[in-house]
This record gives sequence, C-alpha cells and structure tokens, in this order.
Amino acid sequence: MAAEGRAIRVSSQGYGAVDQMSHASAEGYFGAIVPDDITSGEEPSAPPAYPMDDVSGYEGTALGDGGGKDLPPPPDLVTDRGGGPPLAQTDWNIPAVSEDAAKEALIQYAASKCCYSSAPAKEMVFRTLQPFNTYRYRLETFTESRSSEWKTTPYKGEFVDSFLLGPAPLPWTIQVEVPTMFTDNITRVKVPHTSSLKGCHNCRCSGTIRCMKCHGRGKVQCWICHGSGKQLSKDRCTHCRGSGRNRCNSCSGSGHKTCKTCAGKGQLLYYIELQVKWKNNVFEYVADQRSGFPADLFKEVTGQKMFVDEQSMVYPVVNFPDPSISQASQNALVQHHTQFASTSRVLRQRQTIELIPLTKAEYEWQGKRYSYYVYGDENRVYAENYPKKCCCSIM
Repeated sequence: MAAEGRAIRVSSQGYGAVDQMSHASAEGYFGAIVPDDITSGEEPSAPPAYPMDDVSGYEGTALGDGGGKDLPPPPDLVTDRGGGPPLAQTDWNIPAVSEDAAKEALIQYAASKCCYSSAPAKEMVFRTLQPFNTYRYRLETFTESRSSEWKTTPYKGEFVDSFLLGPAPLPWTIQVEVPTMFTDNITRVKVPHTSSLKGCHNCRCSGTIRCMKCHGRGKVQCWICHGSGKQLSKDRCTHCRGSGRNRCNSCSGSGHKTCKTCAGKGQLLYYIELQVKWKNNVFEYVADQRSGFPADLFKEVTGQKMFVDEQSMVYPVVNFPDPSISQASQNALVQHHTQFASTSRVLRQRQTIELIPLTKAEYEWQGKRYSYYVYGDENRVYAENYPKKCCCSIM
C-alpha cells in the first residue's frame, strides 16, 4: 500500500456536504441541458449525451461499459523481493508404498466395484513394486488490480460530494482492507469528490416517461370488440360500454409511467467507482515420469508437501532432485512477472512442491501377470486390466 502519510482512507461517512441547489446556477455544474433529440421511452435509447467530467488520475474513465478502465500501480508500489532465497534442502525423503499397503488398496478398490471379484486382490503374488513418485509444482501469485468506471444512481436528495470539497484522491492512495491472502475477492468504492448531479437523459428531467403500451393516451383498444364498440350480436360492447377503448392497465390510465432510470426523481447522481480486485493466479506443473499412468488422475488426489516458500516475491527453486521442477519454477516466475508486473500489484507469492506417491505394482494370479497403479496420499488405485471384473450371473 502507499505510504501512510499519503493515503486517504475511505469512510462510510461523507467527506462534506454541498447544497446542490445553491451551487447549480453559480457553477453550471449540477444542472443539465437535455438535448431535444432524445426520445422518451420505457428504456433509454442511447447513452447519456453529457460528456463525462475529466478527473485527474481517472482520465479516460467511461460510463458503465462493464469492464472499467485499468489503473496500473505507480512505480513506487512495485513489490521487490524481500529476504533471500530459502535454504537449500538436501534431504528429500521419498517414501515408497509397502506391499501390505498396495495389497490393501487393491482389495478396497475391488470392493468398491459392484461386479469385481475380490479373489485376485486377495490371492495375488507380487512380482515387482516400481515407484514412479511424481512431483507437483505450484506457484500462487496474489495480485491486486484497480479499475475505474462512471456510475449513476437516482438522486434522492442526499449531499453531493463534489470537486468543491477538494481534489479526488489518486486511485492507489485510497486504502481498502486486504482480504485473506490467496483468496479471490472484489470490493467497490465510491471515489471521494467525484460526484455531480445531472438531469435524467431518459425522461428529460421530468421523472416520468410516456407509456409505450397506450402511447400516452391512457386508453387501449378493447380486446373484446377490437375497437368497434359492438359485439357479434351488434349490441353495444359491455366491456368498453361501446367506446371501443379501455383504460390502460400498464399506466393506470395516466398515459405516463415512472422513469426507471431515475426512479421518478428527474436527476441522476454521477460518481466514479473504484473497483479493487484481488486474484490468486495459479501456475501448476506435474513432472512426467513416463510411467504410462494417466496424468489427469493426479487432479483427484493430494500429495505430501515437501517444500513451501512464501514471501513478498519468491526466488526460483534450485537443486531439486528432478531438474524439471527447478525449470518449472523459473518458467513460472518469469511468466507471472510478465503477466502481472505492469498491470497489477503483487502482494504475495507462494510456491509449493508436493510429492504425489505413484507405484506400479506387477503381480501374478492364476498363472497370468497383471499390473495396477497406487497413487496419491489416498492410495487410490488405477487398474485397467483387473482380472475377473464381472462376478454377476444371469438367471
């Protein structure tokens, strides 16, 4: 965050009050001239014709385009690496699954399948247990980005926090509470001293619009006699009493409806909204051990965290037993720096290395050889060629 001396903390209380009526004529700021070519309707046919006020630090901010204008952090807020690289770890304890654990995992696997016989799992004889322990590298970069957008809301008589109370604070000097680290979140803040009043473009400041169902007449064609005033029997229509028209239910016969844009107030409060977005950006890499195991299955399991490094900005992993993990760490840091350094503020980084146990078990049952895999801390089983898959009989 910016230095405390420069920061402006956003409060739920107002920054001051301006009597908008007393300043309207003097400043020419809160009033509005509505163009003659704007047509009344249920909804505005075009964006407001008023130019948006140019506010220092928020130049180019547009009205309600949904995306907002990105506001890169100033150079003095760019995060530097703190401390130093973590101590080199030399003791990489690589556990191996035992025969008892591998056998129990296969028994549980067979029991979970309704038509699998448990006999092969219980009677098999192991030939080899070959470890293919795999590593999963994960880099998390927690960033904060800011964007601005002009917003409007119906004016209900509240005080207007305008430029008369002082200049608007710069986007990155507005302090907001940071959420839990590595958790996505969004907060929106009304930028102080950017508010102004303008007439509603949709209703020409009247607060009402012409009813589109009756076109402002207050009456619609009778649906019984279709406007003829007579029924099939040539008698006078009893529904409209022979007039051929009924009161419009949409506007209760007034010919006008309350303008939804300004909620009938005739004026809109314009202000700049600052959107602060926190995002946990994740890079993942799983080392390929060429074991023949479907790598997608690793997403279903957890591993043992062998290495955790969390700093303002982390250093690349070095001297890992599997060189591809060290290379993945370096690639990830370069990639995230390229993606986020110029557009966001990096608040925190965390990198982890998990050992995902993977063992290929080859066994023999009834004179034939088979194999399966035990993977993850959960000791899940992948057995594509499990023998005696169907134990059901057809009566």
